[in-house]
Amino acid sequence: MNSPDQSPFDVWRNSHFDLKMDYTGHRTSFVHNLIPEIAVNLGVFDILQIFAQKFGSENLNRALDSNYKIESPVKNCNDGSWLKTSNMVGVNIRTIGNFFNLVKYLLTIGSNQDSVHILPIWEPGVVASLYGKTSWNINPEFFSQELKNAIPHLDTPAKQLKVVVNLVHLMGKTIGMDVIPHTDRFSELVFLYPEIFEWAERSGAKLLNVSHDNAGKVENVVWKFLEKNGSANGSFISYSKEFFFDFNNPLLSDAQKLEVLFGRIEDTNGRLQRRLQLMQQVLYAGFETLPVTMAPPYRCLNLVENDYIMDQMGNKWYNYQFDEPEGMSRVFGPLTRYKFYHTKSDTNQNLDFSKPNIPAWEYVCRKYLACQQEFNFDFMRGDMAHVQPRKDGVPKEIGEYYDPLKAIKKYVQKNGVAYFGFFAETFIAPPDTMGYGVEEDHLEAIEADSTLGDLQASPVGSELFMENLEKYLDLAETRKFAPNFTMITADKDDPRFDEFYKKGNHLRYFVGTFFPEMPSYMSLGFEVRNPHLERAINEEYTKLYVFQITDDTESDKVTHGPFVWGKNFGLFQEIEKMKMVFDKHFVQQNQNDFAWISKPAKDKFLMSWRIGNLVFEAALKPDLQLSSVDSSAIIYSSKEYSEEHWCRVSVISHLSGNNS
Repeated sequence: MNSPDQSPFDVWRNSHFDLKMDYTGHRTSFVHNLIPEIAVNLGVFDILQIFAQKFGSENLNRALDSNYKIESPVKNCNDGSWLKTSNMVGVNIRTIGNFFNLVKYLLTIGSNQDSVHILPIWEPGVVASLYGKTSWNINPEFFSQELKNAIPHLDTPAKQLKVVVNLVHLMGKTIGMDVIPHTDRFSELVFLYPEIFEWAERSGAKLLNVSHDNAGKVENVVWKFLEKNGSANGSFISYSKEFFFDFNNPLLSDAQKLEVLFGRIEDTNGRLQRRLQLMQQVLYAGFETLPVTMAPPYRCLNLVENDYIMDQMGNKWYNYQFDEPEGMSRVFGPLTRYKFYHTKSDTNQNLDFSKPNIPAWEYVCRKYLACQQEFNFDFMRGDMAHVQPRKDGVPKEIGEYYDPLKAIKKYVQKNGVAYFGFFAETFIAPPDTMGYGVEEDHLEAIEADSTLGDLQASPVGSELFMENLEKYLDLAETRKFAPNFTMITADKDDPRFDEFYKKGNHLRYFVGTFFPEMPSYMSLGFEVRNPHLERAINEEYTKLYVFQITDDTESDKVTHGPFVWGKNFGLFQEIEKMKMVFDKHFVQQNQNDFAWISKPAKDKFLMSWRIGNLVFEAALKPDLQLSSVDSSAIIYSSKEYSEEHWCRVSVISHLSGNNS
C-alpha cells in the first residue's frame, strides 16, 4: 500500500520493479502508478526489456524490424464499425517529443482504451502548424536520437514510425492517422501539381479571378524557374514541361519530381529555401492559393485593403473575409484546400458540384492509401469532416464525388483493408451551422463510423451538456454512426476553455471507460490535468503545441520549451482505480448484456446501467446522492475523492433501495 505522503515519483523510485513485473506478468494491462511524466523519460533499454518480458523476444524483434508489419488487432473485422465502441486516446507527438515516446506513454494506458489517434505526422509549414503540412515527408522533429543510438538501423523518422506502429499493435491497440484535406498555402505540393489546388489571380488587394487556367500559368512559372535555376538535386532536365507535370506519368515518380524541385529529403533547409524562392516567383506573377474556409457560406471571399501583414521578404499578405459571413464563418489564412470541384465561372467562386476536379480526388486517395500501406494504420481521423458546402443540404443521391474523406476511406478499404475505420471530426452542430443541411445526414452520407461530438465543450451536468448527451444517446441507437463521449481534445485543452474542466473530470473518465454504448475520446494529459482554477502557464496546454509560436508579443499562444505535464495526482490515482476495476471485473462481463437502469435526459441527472452482474452509476448533477448500498457490494466509489459527481460500481446481487 502506498503512503499518502508519497509522491508518484517516490512511489516509482521505491516500487518500479514490482510495478513493471505486474505488467510483464500480465497481472495488469498497464504499468500501475506510472505517471506519464515519468513514463516518457524512461530509457530505451528499460522499455525494450519490458516489451521482451511482456511479449517475448521473438515478437519484439519482429516489431523492431521496419520492414515487418505486426498485424492489426482488428484485421478480422469486415468494416470499420469496430470504431463505434472503441475508447480512443489522442496524442500530439510534439507534446511528448518523438514517436518512440508514444510507446512509453502507452504503458500508462490500460486495456480500457484500445485505440490511439496521432495528430498529423508530416512536415509542418507556417508557424509549424501540424495541420498545415508542406510535404508527405514524416516530420523530422519526431525523430528519436535515443532510439537510433540503441538500434542504428532505425535512422529515419519513417522507419521509427513503422516500428512504433508495430509496437502499438503488439500492445493490442489500434492506431490511426489524421487525414487532412488541405496543406500549407505554399506547400511543396502546390508547386508539384498546381492543377489540384485552387489558384487566384490577384492585383494588390483585388482578386481578379479564380480561373482553372491559373494552374497552367503557375506551371509555366515553376518551369521557367527550373530552366533558370536547374534542378535542386543536380540532375539533368531532359524532359518537357508536359512530361513533368503529367499527373499519371509512370516514368517520373512524385518523389523524383520533388527532388528535382526542392532537393533531397534530408536537406530540410535547402528545400525550404527553394520553396521560398518558388513562392516569390509565383507571387510576383500575381498568383496565390485560396485559403481554407470553414462553415457557410464557405465561398465568396474578398481581400481587406488595409488589413495585411508584411513578411520579411516584403510580401503583403492580405487578410481574406467573406462577402456575407455567418455565425461560424472562418478563414484559415495559412492553409489551402485541395481543389475538389471546379468553380461555376472564372469570376464566380461558387463551386459546381457537377464538375469534380478528378485529378485532386485521385491524388489524395492515392497518397493516403500509400500512407496507410506504408505505416499500417487501422483508421483515419477525418479532419474538418463537417464541411458540407452544398447550399441545398445533403442530396438524396450520394455520388462518387460527394466527399473526399469518404472517398479516401472507401479507396483504402477497396485496396485490401476492409477493417479501415473512419473517425470524423464533426461537432454535431445544428443544421446550417458548421455545414449546410443536417450534419447527422452528412455523417451517414460520408459513411463515418464514429464522430467526435461536442461533450467536451461544456461543464459536466450543465444544460448544454445534458441536452447533447441525451441527443447523442439517441443518435447512437438510431443512426449508422456513433457519437463519442469525448472527455477532452487537444483543441479544447486551451486556456479559453478552462471553465469546462474545473470539476467532474473523474466522471468524464468513468463514463468514457465503463459505458459500452458509445465510443469515447480523451487527449493526452487529461489524466493529470490541473484544475486550472486560474489560468496556467501556456506550456500546460496541449493546444498551444499544435503550432509553435515563438513571438513573445503573442502572449496567449507563445511557448518556451516543452509541454509541462499537470500535477493533478489525485485525479491520476482515481483514474488508476478505475483502470484496475476495468482489468479485474469489467473485461469478464459480456458487453452485450447491457441494460439501462436510469437513462439520462435533459432533466434526469442519474446515469445508471447494468452489464452482467455489475451496476454502474454516475451523478451528472454535482450534488446528486446515490442510493444506499451494502458496502460489501461496492467495488469502486469516487466519494472519497470528491463529494461531487459521485460515481460507483456495485455487484448487482447486493443492491438495495432506490436511486434518488
